[in-house]
Amino acid sequence: MATAASCRKSGRAVKFLTRACSTRAAVKARYDTLVIGGGHNGLVAAAYLQKGGLKTAVLERRHVLGGAAVSEEIFPGFHFSRCSYLLSLLRPHIYNDLELKKHGLKVYARDPHAFTPMLEEGVRGAPPRSLTLGSDLTKNQEEISKFSQKDARVYKDFVIYLENLADAIQPLLDATPVNIPALTTGSPWKRLAATKTLLPVIKCGLTLGRNIPDFYNIVTAPALKILNQWFESEPLRATLATDAVIGAMTSPSNPGSGYVLLHHVMGGLEDEKGAWGYVEGGMGGVSKAIANAASSYGVDIFTEKEVDQVLIDSNGAAKGVVLKDGTEINSKVVLSNATPYITYKKLTPQSALPPEFIKAVDQIDYTSPVTKINVALDKLPNFLAAPTPDNKPGPHHQCSIHLNCESVDVLETAYKEALNGRPSSRPMLEMTIPSVLDHTLAPPGCHVVSLFTQYTPYYVEGREWTDQDKESFADTAFEWIEQYAPGFKSSVVGRDILTPPDLERIFGLTGGNIFHASMSLDQLYLARPLPSLSDYRSPIKGLYLCGSGAHPGGGVMGSAGWNAALTAMSDIKSF
Repeated sequence: MATAASCRKSGRAVKFLTRACSTRAAVKARYDTLVIGGGHNGLVAAAYLQKGGLKTAVLERRHVLGGAAVSEEIFPGFHFSRCSYLLSLLRPHIYNDLELKKHGLKVYARDPHAFTPMLEEGVRGAPPRSLTLGSDLTKNQEEISKFSQKDARVYKDFVIYLENLADAIQPLLDATPVNIPALTTGSPWKRLAATKTLLPVIKCGLTLGRNIPDFYNIVTAPALKILNQWFESEPLRATLATDAVIGAMTSPSNPGSGYVLLHHVMGGLEDEKGAWGYVEGGMGGVSKAIANAASSYGVDIFTEKEVDQVLIDSNGAAKGVVLKDGTEINSKVVLSNATPYITYKKLTPQSALPPEFIKAVDQIDYTSPVTKINVALDKLPNFLAAPTPDNKPGPHHQCSIHLNCESVDVLETAYKEALNGRPSSRPMLEMTIPSVLDHTLAPPGCHVVSLFTQYTPYYVEGREWTDQDKESFADTAFEWIEQYAPGFKSSVVGRDILTPPDLERIFGLTGGNIFHASMSLDQLYLARPLPSLSDYRSPIKGLYLCGSGAHPGGGVMGSAGWNAALTAMSDIKSF
């Protein structure tokens, strides 16, 4: 195991990457199904396709499996969830069906969940105030009462309000959106078959009941409007608002941000709704467990097999793929875990697609505000608001630590700067320190930190990011952290800065968007990724979209992969 001292000597330029093992067997010339991309959705799809009796192969471009849910050893001895960094939204039936616990998935639950320290002078020598939220309602109310007695009283009702709405729409997550074309223009048989797609909507409506107006409100309204209806204290509103904008180029005052807030409370861990946890070994542990399950069923999984193009037969149907090295692999169907843009603009022959479809694909919004910074530290951050000078973690160290979240105005200002093409001068920072709970990630006494930062544009004032721009933004973020936790900068062993173009280049996330397309109202459910294409199928027979660009969207859920696999298996029966 590397020591902090040895890591310091190695410097930031050295990178050691953790490789995932792929199938040792050679790629066959033909499979029943091919999955492009070894992200978590692609692996889920492959597992279910193989379980359904279809010989399946996964073809991953990178040297490591997982897509955005990946673990990498960026500095010697320090293992990071390099992109995605928390688990909550994984669908329970997938977890159980694939026996992921048996296949190595271990999750560390966090309690408390959120810590928001203030930048202020403490009263009579006391530390600055902070807001800590967890699973204990009484403790939450005590924390909130530091800022507002009224907010403390209504907080329980707010949690119930969100949980009820999230519970009601669960059936929609595990079902293909309503098949409008089949219902309206299909043959009598197709119309009858398509009525099945209405059942989840009906169930959702019945569960919502009198809460339908509340659901409509949260889906369409700005998150700030929702939060203002409940709360008056700035730290609480700003802390909750982070879930409404995380990963999205939007502000809490923009319509639709309420849905993003709801999306992030749809999951849970074990019996605790809305909880998020750390995967042992990093988020690659999720992908590894799914890959292990898929391999146990007989899926062939290959890394460093980059697909160049989807092969189309004389009838206009997908018949396999050709790799970058020229190898052709035939199959009955092809599922793409890539973004809609990569799938339909880069991998699919343009002559095989209708011009109006290509034009629509060009209009999909991939705007991203995110720069992810992975940091190796030789000691734990010591926050002024919750001092731990002995380098031993306090409960707050296991949280999502919200910095520059004292008020919604701070978030709004950061957003407006990025809209004008400038990285935020006071960025919203979500810090997590998974090594506090998972000691496999760093050398003894050292820690790994994930900084999920907003807002940064794809272009800096109209030009591409330079290395100097990246270092300057990271310096800005670190200067702010230093104000909350003096000594942070001197503890840094190394840092890995991933701007939106970096996230696009490394992980194939078009625009750097972690959701494979913005989670805006015009790109959800029936319109994800397009109003004409929300059932995982494409204009090309036998080509399916199985990634987060399809319904129900982003996050490590697995639903898109599962739904796409079921759709493909159903279609194959009629081929």
